[in-house]
Amino acid sequence: MTTYVYETIPQTPGDKPSCFEIKQSMKDQPLTTHPETGEPIRRVIRGGFGILSSGKSATRRAPRGGCCGGSGCGCHT
Repeated sequence: MTTYVYETIPQTPGDKPSCFEIKQSMKDQPLTTHPETGEPIRRVIRGGFGILSSGKSATRRAPRGGCCGGSGCGCHT
C-alpha cells in the first residue's frame, strides 16, 4: 500500500484547502471525494529531494512548502 496526500478543493473564495493522507493500492483510482465528509478532493503530486548535476558541480533541491502551515506535506495553494 502507498500513502497518498490529498487536499480538499475550496468551494468559496477565501477557503483554504486542508491536507490529509490515505493509504491506497497503486492500482486504485484517485479519490474525488473525502471519505468522511464528502467534500471534493484532489490528489497532490509531491516531489522529493533530488540531485541535479552538470559537469563537476551538483545542486541539491528541496521540496516546496505547502498549504498545511509549513508541515511539509507538499500541498500547494
